[in-house]
Amino acid sequence: VQLQASGGGLVQAGGSLKLSCLASEFTLNYFGIAWFRRAPGKEREEISCINDRGDIIKYGDSVKGRFVISKDLPKDLVYLQLNNLQPEDTAIYYCATSVACFQHDDVNEFWGQGTLVTVSS
Repeated sequence: VQLQASGGGLVQAGGSLKLSCLASEFTLNYFGIAWFRRAPGKEREEISCINDRGDIIKYGDSVKGRFVISKDLPKDLVYLQLNNLQPEDTAIYYCATSVACFQHDDVNEFWGQGTLVTVSS
């Protein structure tokens, strides 16, 4: 069981990127997906989550209003649209399975390898 995050890159401040999370050997239709990021010298931060049906969506305060998570059930993909990127958004972004978005008892059993987002000023 693997997750693969992709879509990172180098972008100027104010720009946008769209990250994708693809699962192999299982369908995302039965899993919630959370996006995390780890910036240099900082702890890992959960930034967004969508549940298995796609009808519960949550964002961390640092990205609320700028990032948009979505789920394409037929394609079995989860996207994270990053808008108005700022240098402080520079980080490795990971997707992971989730059973309880942003809850203290959430379990993130499977993780992708991460994709690097670099925002220049």
